[in-house]
Amino acid sequence: MNEPAAAIPVPPSPRPGDTVAVVAPSGPPDLGRLARGVRVLEGLGLKVVIGAHVLDRDRYLAGSDADRARDLQDAWCDPAVSAVFCARGGYGATRTLGLLDWDAMRAADPKALVGSSDVTALHRAFAVELGVASWFGPMPACSTISDPEGPEPRTFENFTAALAGTPPPVTGDRVIVPGEVTAPVTGGNLSLLAALCGTPYALSARGRIVLLEDVDEAPYRIDRMLTQLLQAGALDGAAGFVLGSWVDCGAPYPVLEELLAPFGVPVIAGLPIGHGAPQFSVLLGALGAIDAKSCSLTYSTGGVDKAL
Repeated sequence: MNEPAAAIPVPPSPRPGDTVAVVAPSGPPDLGRLARGVRVLEGLGLKVVIGAHVLDRDRYLAGSDADRARDLQDAWCDPAVSAVFCARGGYGATRTLGLLDWDAMRAADPKALVGSSDVTALHRAFAVELGVASWFGPMPACSTISDPEGPEPRTFENFTAALAGTPPPVTGDRVIVPGEVTAPVTGGNLSLLAALCGTPYALSARGRIVLLEDVDEAPYRIDRMLTQLLQAGALDGAAGFVLGSWVDCGAPYPVLEELLAPFGVPVIAGLPIGHGAPQFSVLLGALGAIDAKSCSLTYSTGGVDKAL
């Protein structure tokens, strides 16, 4: 299947009273964090159901590949569930992609998928296989939502506004290449995008704004992964670049500027998207706009007809 070249449909956001599911397609969530994250979702008026295998453990995974895939598919195909939240990232989502019944998932009503980091693999697959936009943002069992003292305030404010369909602009602090552009948003975690090269879910940047972020990666590894994307042609025709957080990545900007500035398209950086705090949400697949004058990214949650 081919990923749609334009902005793609935006599933309805969950509303108070709706049922949402929490699944663990990647690493095993901490039990205390998961419980606190569930209470945060319930505090928004949502009814929360937990995937049957969320608390399973298999080394660095939240249970077997088949069980993690089954939880995700069951939640997506359940007509009572209006959104699917991934509990956390870590590693393992790529291992589920070949185990999902995409025909069954296409037959289900689309809904919001929420997650970041390793969940980048699911965002790419959902864009290609299901043609639906999905949320790259904070997860229930991660620190910005589930710290003992409560959610990080700016993260939570942005998170609730985004889900309510009124996302504010996400502002950075560095302009690498000035300019303005409006295009669908794609991308996510750099490590996962590099790992997806050569798969059916490889990044296709043509005509799109590309979000990139990562954590705990030295500049030479960022160089290696970006070079892989460049040589694979994954970044050909990009309309612009939005660079999120680079927590514990040393000094990443020299290599990012070296490799991305030659595209001659707008590049802004320092946006609080990805890891660290605050952690803002972005709707991948929706229409976005870079304004380098304000060093900001805005995006539409109104669906294709409204966006275009």
